[in-house]
Amino acid sequence: MQSSSFNLTNSISNLKPRNHRLNSSYLPLPLKSSINLHSINGVSARRLPSICCSSSSRKLSDWISTPSPVPERESDGFEVKAASVPDSADGGDEAALAKSKLTETIVLGSLFGLWYLFNIYFNIYNKQVLKVFPNPITVTTVQFAVGSVIVFLMWTLNLHKRPKISGAQLLAILPLAMVHTLGNLFTNMSLGKVAVSFTHTIKAMEPFFSVVLSAMFLGEMPTPWVVTSLLPIAGGVALASMTEASFNWAGFWSAMASNLSNQSRNVLSKKFMVKKEESLDNITLFSIITIMSFFLLAPVTFFTEGVRVTPAYMQAAGLNVKQVYIRSLLAAICFHAYQQVSYMILQRVSPVTHSVGNCVKRVVVIVTSVLFFRTPVSPINSIGTGVALAGVFLYSQVKRMKPKTA
Repeated sequence: MQSSSFNLTNSISNLKPRNHRLNSSYLPLPLKSSINLHSINGVSARRLPSICCSSSSRKLSDWISTPSPVPERESDGFEVKAASVPDSADGGDEAALAKSKLTETIVLGSLFGLWYLFNIYFNIYNKQVLKVFPNPITVTTVQFAVGSVIVFLMWTLNLHKRPKISGAQLLAILPLAMVHTLGNLFTNMSLGKVAVSFTHTIKAMEPFFSVVLSAMFLGEMPTPWVVTSLLPIAGGVALASMTEASFNWAGFWSAMASNLSNQSRNVLSKKFMVKKEESLDNITLFSIITIMSFFLLAPVTFFTEGVRVTPAYMQAAGLNVKQVYIRSLLAAICFHAYQQVSYMILQRVSPVTHSVGNCVKRVVVIVTSVLFFRTPVSPINSIGTGVALAGVFLYSQVKRMKPKTA
């Protein structure tokens, strides 16, 4: 960058206040003002920034007659130069930006990996427990209890800020907690009746329930492309159900009820938590819902299944108490962890990207569960599952397309 300089070569002490003539080599500097010389002897002059010589306003004659309080340099003038920006600054910013993007990509990829890993282990441990301990209400209550303990630990250790909740907010969250409780309860009921892969194939119908409920309660009418994307989802689930070896109606309808409950929770979230001053971040909202779900389901568990988590009851049932306890605890930790990580991802990406990731997660869970439990899968069943999941992916893509407004 080219610098510009102005020299004041005449000594200020030799300046006479009367009959002085302005020329290009002498420029009197006024106090706290800017010099804007449009033309000096026909030569265009530049604008100088304001120069303050004292803290208070003084007359021009006083300023001229005052001697310099410090020894002057060899030259009586001074220079005002424009600072130049180093050429390497832009390069440094680009390098820092690239490094930041790389770090963000690594963190996001790690979160997706943890999301899938926790979900895989939750389904494996949960299925192992439900096979030998077919009490889905008790199992779900244990999961909410462990999740509540984790939430309180997070708040106590300041891993996440403890929220301040008003009574009005709790009333707004209560319907969300109720459908959240039902959604997880129905999922465990389905996992206890049918194969893990089949439960997740049925849960691929979630977009269908989302579209129907949003149209009914929010007035959000789907576009023709969205409706078209639902056809392969419904067809694939129907084809997989017809050829599923572990099929039974209890498991099928439990998974369907889980879809209805989970999507009702999403619709209620939009309907009740719309005010900015009353809204909560996703992790805090999930934490509060977890605690409320435990208190909602614990009395139901006591009156329906009783207290079946005691060592005496399990020993009487011929179960390995230590094994059931360890797997139940691991399933509960993975259950809470994968949902927490899911909300952390949602804060970093768009809902459409999160939906695509959820579709991939479902594929990963189905494949790993089939391999781990050696679930018999026919070719037609595989095709039906694949078509349903492809429909879910298509649905997530067409959601990007916004209807044109007139």
